[in-house]
Amino acid sequence: MNRLQRAFSLANAQHRPARVLFMPCGFPSPEASEAVMNTLIEEGADILELGVPFSDPIADGAVIQAASQQALKAGASLRKTLTLAANLRAKHPNTGLILFSYYNPLMAYGFKTLCQDVANAGIDGLLVVDVPYEEQNEIRPTIEAAGLSWIPLVSPATTLTRAQRLIQGCNGFVYVITVRGITGERKTLPPELTDRLDALRAITPLPLAAGFGISDYATAQHIGQHAQGIVVGSAAVHALQSGGLDGLRQFMRALCGKA
Repeated sequence: MNRLQRAFSLANAQHRPARVLFMPCGFPSPEASEAVMNTLIEEGADILELGVPFSDPIADGAVIQAASQQALKAGASLRKTLTLAANLRAKHPNTGLILFSYYNPLMAYGFKTLCQDVANAGIDGLLVVDVPYEEQNEIRPTIEAAGLSWIPLVSPATTLTRAQRLIQGCNGFVYVITVRGITGERKTLPPELTDRLDALRAITPLPLAAGFGISDYATAQHIGQHAQGIVVGSAAVHALQSGGLDGLRQFMRALCGKA
């Protein structure tokens, strides 16, 4: 059992979904980013998705786009993200760490070198948002040769047959996109989502983590009856934008049912 699967197993033994938290690295500044990530972990994140700021994040809504732009203007970079990851790994040996990125920054770094540097930083896997299944063989073997997990994305438009192909051979978790559209806080999720999660659960033993639009404890608990984890991004970024570290702590405590 790898670190990612162990995080899900421990959370589910506590009768709750694993909490996967996304945050752009370098936001609100490279100097402040480590304190932000430490706060997420200390307040209940089981796995962090370390977002590599990118100038054209086509899957992200306004909140994350604005945060990524601010991070880039403040000097965020992929190399600084890896340094941040190494610092987090030294302090939090059991927390799952995922590098979350679009392909362009990874390609510019040099992909084979990147995978070795990612592994050396203590990161557990990569989630590359904009690489379709038909092109994943250009990078997935290099990722897995470095001992990293390839994290597949399954959208509402993905058939179960295609989902089986996407998931085949993976050893981390499956990121299940809850809605058709971009990231962002939502008051409601599609009524068919729970049936969709149950159908996906029937075709894979890997943990499912549902993301896009989850922003509160009640929704997390409801989704957690059908998935082994929840992914939260925009709501956490918004809490940090509006309330700083104290606002982020309050948000995390509410998400964990402690407020």
